[in-house]
Amino acid sequence: MGENVVVNNMERESGKPVAVAAVVTEPRFTQRYREYLERQKLFDTQHRVEKMPDGWVALPVLGETLPEQHLQELRNRVAPGSACMLTQLLDPVPSKRAQGCSPAQKLCLEVSRWVEGRGVKWSAELEADLPRSWQRHGNLLLLSEDCFQANQWKNLGPELWETVASALGVRRLAKRGRVSPDGTRTPAVTLLLGDHGWVEHVDNGILYKFDVTQCMFSFGNITEKLRVASLSCAGEVLVDLYAGIGYFTLPFLVHAGAAFVHACEWNPHAVVALRNNLEINGVADRCQIHFGDNRKLKLSNIADRVILGLIPSSEEGWPIACQVLRQDAGGILHIHQNVESFPGKNLQPVEVSKIEKEHWLYPQQITTNQWKNGATRNTRGKTLSPATKPEWQRWAESAETRIATLLQQMHGKPWKTQILHIQPVKSYAPHVDHIVLDLECCPCPSVG
Repeated sequence: MGENVVVNNMERESGKPVAVAAVVTEPRFTQRYREYLERQKLFDTQHRVEKMPDGWVALPVLGETLPEQHLQELRNRVAPGSACMLTQLLDPVPSKRAQGCSPAQKLCLEVSRWVEGRGVKWSAELEADLPRSWQRHGNLLLLSEDCFQANQWKNLGPELWETVASALGVRRLAKRGRVSPDGTRTPAVTLLLGDHGWVEHVDNGILYKFDVTQCMFSFGNITEKLRVASLSCAGEVLVDLYAGIGYFTLPFLVHAGAAFVHACEWNPHAVVALRNNLEINGVADRCQIHFGDNRKLKLSNIADRVILGLIPSSEEGWPIACQVLRQDAGGILHIHQNVESFPGKNLQPVEVSKIEKEHWLYPQQITTNQWKNGATRNTRGKTLSPATKPEWQRWAESAETRIATLLQQMHGKPWKTQILHIQPVKSYAPHVDHIVLDLECCPCPSVG
């Protein structure tokens, strides 16, 4: 009678999928058995009643087993003369009700059942310690750092991760930590299940391959990647000072039509991924990778655009960005920054101090296009609306002044700077916004 569905305790301990206990009886007794189990709150509503190969019916029950007293009650009083036995379903089929559960609810159900099967009491503390959100990369799930922190998890062994993966429909699991403050932005990611962390991700028709345990990838940057992909960069040479695996290098090459990109990166793992991503997207012949510290970059007087895609701040790269801009025509800087916002405060644009002015080589010739009302103009004279938040505009004006100073000091002649656009990318943290400043920089024509 249905021997192929029975699993013993040794198999369960060996890490095979968690089975579901079930009472097996003849079809004619099924309804009475079910009504009794429901009254006793023993019936498992998350799994389907299953017909066995020999025609008998298995009713799933809650818990690891069913006490003998209930089996006797079923045989002798609920359906006198009936026969029943306890078995376990190796591959229980989710009920229609369970299929309607959210992934988080299903995870809670499966993990709680597995934990109780290990003799550990399920608690509100453990439930609160389950993940509520995650990143899915194909068959790998990346969990956030604020889950599975309770001490009880540590004693449950690697089979816990097999249960989590099974509940969420993946084969590999990794858990995020804090990004290492080592300059290379190496993610502190631990692989919990699986033999490698390489994944694939497609954004706007561009394929990215990378190792999640070694390289950063932000889903929140998709709006900025779409924006730069829509720019017209035909014939332009770009310098990407923080290329990573090609987050912005690839959209500029594949969609924006950039003629050539110089991609700077000092994380060796990211460089491996970047080189691979350039190849698989068919643009390797239009990009040169500069491995190492971009502050030592030998390039100069070459770029129509410079991408400074590092947060919380790319300010260390501003001098080199000024160095690589074309000296005859200038270009555009795309400057990323995390900017704090203060609810209720209406901050005014930064005023440059007299002390800072005294250190400029040509203070009287530095030209910016800031308007008193906070609005700006583009190169065609069209007025752009002010930044959504005053703090964004305040930071942008401060950055514009600093860049103008750097350009003048570096090239020994005045430059004109102009805020073209301020683009919100994502909320980085409470009251902290990741934004991008598009700053146009042009050398002033020589007088006389």
